[in-house]
Amino acid sequence: MLQGKTAIVTGANRGIGRAVVERFANEGAKIWACARKSNSEFERDMSELAEKYNTEIIPLYFDIATETEIKEAVKQIYKTKENVDILVNVAGVVNATLFQMTPMHEIRDVFDTNFFGPICLTQYIIKLMSRQKSGSVINVASISGIDVNPTNCTYGSSKAALIHLSKILASEVGQIGIRVNAVAPGPTETDMIKTVQDVVGSDHLLERCAMGRCAMPREVADTIVYLASDYSSFINGQVIRVDGGSK
Repeated sequence: MLQGKTAIVTGANRGIGRAVVERFANEGAKIWACARKSNSEFERDMSELAEKYNTEIIPLYFDIATETEIKEAVKQIYKTKENVDILVNVAGVVNATLFQMTPMHEIRDVFDTNFFGPICLTQYIIKLMSRQKSGSVINVASISGIDVNPTNCTYGSSKAALIHLSKILASEVGQIGIRVNAVAPGPTETDMIKTVQDVVGSDHLLERCAMGRCAMPREVADTIVYLASDYSSFINGQVIRVDGGSK
């Protein structure tokens, strides 16, 4: 599905991002696998995936919340003078506290990572895609950006902003062949979900899911593969829920 395509995946070291890298590798894509800090275990993991699926995976390190680091990372991609066909913004942080108990610096930190960082990276990469007149941008949002839940004010608002950005950007760049979509996972079996479970409890998370369980990262990644591929060539400006059927 992705043979001959080059993808950038943020948050590639764990959870949904790691699952996306493996699924993309399995489908034949070349991948820039992005993480915040250099790590020998991560590099070994990426090397093993590249060998397993006979493709190229290049670790790339930057803090998605820091514009100067994003700019330096993008320079490395520009230097290759290759097309970038797919951008998947996965990297994110969660905050599960009541609004009145959340300091402003924490709110800013969440928005820097979940919203402003993806905006910055997307601006740079869309410049490349515009020259190609093709590309697919997939933003990993959350059902928290759609549904209303206590303790989700900061996180949910940042994901709601990302969803709205996806829709507006799709209307701006669709005419030049670039598609922008968002995926909104429900509770997913990742390290991040443990933070939320500690606050609201696992029973509360699952009681609103018709299937009665969390998603697996692979299930979210499967949807992202579809949106990245030419099989979704006329899907643009959409938000696809991967939530097991929210009640």
